Amino acid sequence: MSDDARFGLSRQLRLPGPFPLDGGTSLGEIEIAYETHGRLNAAGNNAVLICHALTGDQHVASPHPRTGKPGWWTRMVGPGKPVDPERHLIICANVLGSCMGSTGPASLDPATGTPYAMRFPVITIRDMVRAQAALLDHLGIARLRAVVGGSMGGMQALSWAATYPARVEAAVVIASAARHSAQNIAFHEVGRQAVMADPRWRGGDYYASGDPPTAGLAVARMAAHITYLSEAGLTEKFGRRLQGRPDKPGGAKSFGFDADFQVESYLRHQGLSFTDRFDANSYLYITRALDYFDLAEDHGGRLADAFRGSAARFCLISFDTDWLYPTAESRAIAHALNAAGAAVSCVELSSPFGHDAFLLDAPEMNRIVDGFLRAGE
Repeated sequence: MSDDARFGLSRQLRLPGPFPLDGGTSLGEIEIAYETHGRLNAAGNNAVLICHALTGDQHVASPHPRTGKPGWWTRMVGPGKPVDPERHLIICANVLGSCMGSTGPASLDPATGTPYAMRFPVITIRDMVRAQAALLDHLGIARLRAVVGGSMGGMQALSWAATYPARVEAAVVIASAARHSAQNIAFHEVGRQAVMADPRWRGGDYYASGDPPTAGLAVARMAAHITYLSEAGLTEKFGRRLQGRPDKPGGAKSFGFDADFQVESYLRHQGLSFTDRFDANSYLYITRALDYFDLAEDHGGRLADAFRGSAARFCLISFDTDWLYPTAESRAIAHALNAAGAAVSCVELSSPFGHDAFLLDAPEMNRIVDGFLRAGE
């Protein structure tokens, strides 16, 4: 393998087209931004692909270049962690359609020299996976020790096992599902409409103005963020506590539409901070890719048939307070894998943090993933 595999390296790869898409169109060429940690061993069999969630990126274990914050999964990835650069070559790529270096709506269309904007073709989870496969081909990686992901990353892991069964030895799928439910689609539509209702969206052509639809994107993030949390977690953290504010003279309460409740202030902060690092059009495209995801659809509606050709081992992890992708979704995947004759373990963990539990401190999750990966080494 080339020097692309040096520890902690961030790169951007340009792949010549045409790159075909599930929607029947193609991209002339694509760029994939990616990060690697560790080295490929002499046998070439220690590569682990990390797949990120909706608003994640390739900076899984290194500081984010825009926010300066630590990598989004440093609890899982790093020296002495379950995915360890001392044992694994770790690859994490920014998904197709995103805005952290991979080709997406903000990228320049070679045909016009201007950003694609809403002229970018609609993409799917499988399109993202095909782009990752093209990256691995470039890196000389024929087979993955494991593909690991949570939420949308878990959907990519499932799609990897279904699309490239000969290239995946193991898959770790955390807080995820094999298709999007009507409720999931409904929340995404609220977010998309918030973006498109912002006058500064301009039909998606806002790049030249330098004035993106931050208000709409912030509202979309606020709505989505609620689905990542649990009622118990919100109650424990905020309850109905108010922000500090002065009373009117005489002790009368001051009512209004400022962020009086702490939870309101929290959500507004989450929304505004998100606009500093994410592109509104990318948000539209990636949420749409999630909505279209239905792994059984191309297999006569039978999820088990999606895994018939796979000899991979599977580890499914869910959380008891995750109502976005509840445990029932993982159990449905486990049943399909059993029907396909695949080796699968499925566990539900207890956490007060809802869907976001997979990104937070979860020692039991780390122990399970570590044991699962070591069992195949």
